[in-house]
Amino acid sequence: MKKKYFKFLSFLVLFTMLYSVKLSAQQDAQYTQYMYNTVVINPAYAGNRGVLSVVGLHRSQWVGLDGAPRTQSLSINSPISSGRVGMGGTVVRDEIGPSEETTLSLDFSYTIPTSEQGKLSFGLKATGHLLNVNFDDLNYFGARTNDIRFQNNIDNKFSPNVGIGLFYHNQKFYASLSAPNILETRHFDASRINSRDSNSFLAEERINYYLTAGYVFDLSSEIKFKPAALAKVVDGAPLQIDVSANFLLYDKLTLGVAYRWDTAFSGLLGFNVSDGLMIGFAYDREITELGNTTIDDGSYEILVRFELFKNYSRIITPRFF
Repeated sequence: MKKKYFKFLSFLVLFTMLYSVKLSAQQDAQYTQYMYNTVVINPAYAGNRGVLSVVGLHRSQWVGLDGAPRTQSLSINSPISSGRVGMGGTVVRDEIGPSEETTLSLDFSYTIPTSEQGKLSFGLKATGHLLNVNFDDLNYFGARTNDIRFQNNIDNKFSPNVGIGLFYHNQKFYASLSAPNILETRHFDASRINSRDSNSFLAEERINYYLTAGYVFDLSSEIKFKPAALAKVVDGAPLQIDVSANFLLYDKLTLGVAYRWDTAFSGLLGFNVSDGLMIGFAYDREITELGNTTIDDGSYEILVRFELFKNYSRIITPRFF
């Protein structure tokens, strides 16, 4: 009985998100291992590792809750020419309830040296979104009426967008500021377009601003310590702050913990299988009321990064960001 109650509650939340006159803030997908997947949120990161880098990620959020978010991303980026120019591409597939959104992005960056070790990169992102909403996938409580909101699925609704970013780093420190989607696209309800209420829509994508920073401390020749933080700001939504602490042992094993303000604690694990292959895993545990239910088994995230070194067979000092 309790499980059915929370199942009903989860769909009620989804109804509220999808069918209200307007959704005041639509947020981008959430990542715990953002420090290894930076190009998804900041185009200025493209090419900044100095090698061809391919990153794949899968995230299952709130496992056990019907209609919970699931995200997959695949990105590739590399420096070209003299190394000042970086190019990349990203595919992100995001599911929540009856909705599915696929995002295709092209990233461009240009880097200028600011000191002997410091570099500042400027980035541009061009994006296309494809939105699908299948109302037939919903479980309806009570009779399905002639409500026009349930009668027309959304199939491959295309919307373009652009993003910008800045990324600064030296050998020990990095800071990033970005807005990967700066056009506030409205997704209209097709059944209402010809009605008098032409301003009604299912969702409005608000600008997501990301600010990240981190510093690497050499505790010894075998141990590196990196505290990092991410702040995400969206108009109409609570401020999200993530803080993390990661230890890199013998340039092989990464152990870390993270805290998402008033939301979740996380554990992070990474392993450098070789100089060009890294595998990462993260587990989030909610500290909200949702985390106290029997239907939430936490959130899981797995990441694989492959890098191709062209000019040398081994990177002597692996960069920790």
